Amino acid sequence: MAKLVLGPLLRHVNETSATVWVETDTACEVTIAEHTEKTFQAGRQHFALVTLENLGPRTEYDVRLDGEPVWPEPGSEFPKPVIRTGEVRRIAFGSCRAAPSQPVGPDALDAFAQRLMKTPEQDWPQALVLLGDQVYADEPTEATKQWLRDHRRGTREPDGEVVHFSEYARLYHETWGDPEIRWLLSVVPTSMIFDDHDVRDDWNTSAVWRRQMAAKPWWRDRIRGAISSYWVYQHLGNLGPDELARDPLYAKVKAQDTDVLPLLEEFAEEADKETDGGKSTWWSYRRDFGRARLLVVDTRSGRILEEGRRQMVSDAEFEWIERNAEGDFDHLLIGSSLPWLMPHALSHFQSVNEVGARKPGWQGRAAEKIRQVVDLEHWPAFRESFDRLSRMIEKAANTDAATVCVLSGDVHHSYVAVAEFPRPTKAVVTQLVCSPIHNEPPKALEPMFRLAWSRIAGRVFRRLATRVGVPQDLMSWRKTSGPHFGNSVALLDFDGRRARYRLLSATGEETASVLLGREPQ
Repeated sequence: MAKLVLGPLLRHVNETSATVWVETDTACEVTIAEHTEKTFQAGRQHFALVTLENLGPRTEYDVRLDGEPVWPEPGSEFPKPVIRTGEVRRIAFGSCRAAPSQPVGPDALDAFAQRLMKTPEQDWPQALVLLGDQVYADEPTEATKQWLRDHRRGTREPDGEVVHFSEYARLYHETWGDPEIRWLLSVVPTSMIFDDHDVRDDWNTSAVWRRQMAAKPWWRDRIRGAISSYWVYQHLGNLGPDELARDPLYAKVKAQDTDVLPLLEEFAEEADKETDGGKSTWWSYRRDFGRARLLVVDTRSGRILEEGRRQMVSDAEFEWIERNAEGDFDHLLIGSSLPWLMPHALSHFQSVNEVGARKPGWQGRAAEKIRQVVDLEHWPAFRESFDRLSRMIEKAANTDAATVCVLSGDVHHSYVAVAEFPRPTKAVVTQLVCSPIHNEPPKALEPMFRLAWSRIAGRVFRRLATRVGVPQDLMSWRKTSGPHFGNSVALLDFDGRRARYRLLSATGEETASVLLGREPQ
């Protein structure tokens, strides 16, 4: 009898359809709400993404494998799995979630799930956006380290780091297998994007970094395992039924009766390559939640680093992003694992470092060393892309939208910053950050972040940036909430053309509440 290994994960939901993802221990047919899909095999794992059509506003469901019910589990005390379509009034988001067993403070997402179980269904969020670092491939738990040692006896693979698809699968089992998290992901539709730790710390920081990693004998297997597992565990569920129907790789996977892992690994290797200023694969995507549009930008794999031109994403992908930032909506949400607006001193320092890293000789080598050690690889460190994103946001903020919000994580403190352009925009433009969900940084970093937000530090580094030729910023920004430290989950509530950002700590305390938006002028 087939068994359910992981899931169900409720992924893409619109007005009438949904997709539900599962992992099983053997090949079987998966039935959810009278919709059936055969599993596909990747290595030793088996998966299915079941598309459900013609849904009403509320559908309770169970999971059956070859006709046998396997979810909810017998005697479960969790609320029944349900798919809710229709109006989206609340979105939860955050990033940086280490495995539950890691000793980095209370898990804010787990705590949020426990509170949600006791909350009326109408108050649950209608969407969850996970903005990177769902797994920490370079910082596995002690249990996983021992598991790797036991499975690698006699090999030359790196100690303490995952490499292959099956090893990545173990990471997802650890982080999503917790009972409360498993229930949460079965009832709240989830959108995802990777950040560096989903692959490796500092992933695609620079061309130098790529060359250094390519020289390691295990890196080719690592990138193949990382991207192929990302496609299966995260990316597939980001796509709606129409996008799935057009996806050529998904069509090949569904048509193949044998192990598709070689196919996925070949795809992954091509997706990692840079050719003529582009990539073969885009991971950015769009979701529409009624009057709110979510535009998720890949800030890691899409980077262009060859030939001395640094771009966060290629020209072609940026053009797609710009086109999709136009439309009829009240709220434009730009999901970027890396913040657009950062502490002023840190923002200017990153732009200064980019200039220094282009210099020949010891100056360039020193700047590159600092870049990698201090993680100077956010939007301001890709100055051309930073300015292009700023122009796109200004344009979007002068349409009929009420708010333009950049949702981000990564920087291990949470805050709200409001952008102000030389000519006032119609919409309120904000940077909303929630990080981490479960990965508290060393306490020593807290005073450094506070200093980086100070006016004096900002002015000092702005003068330095001007001196080395960094252009003036296209807008100013001011922090209106934060910095907030500790594990948290953010909520974005919509009320017509207004929105409110709330930050909930792992204890349930509301540590921030900021009203966004204004009536049209």
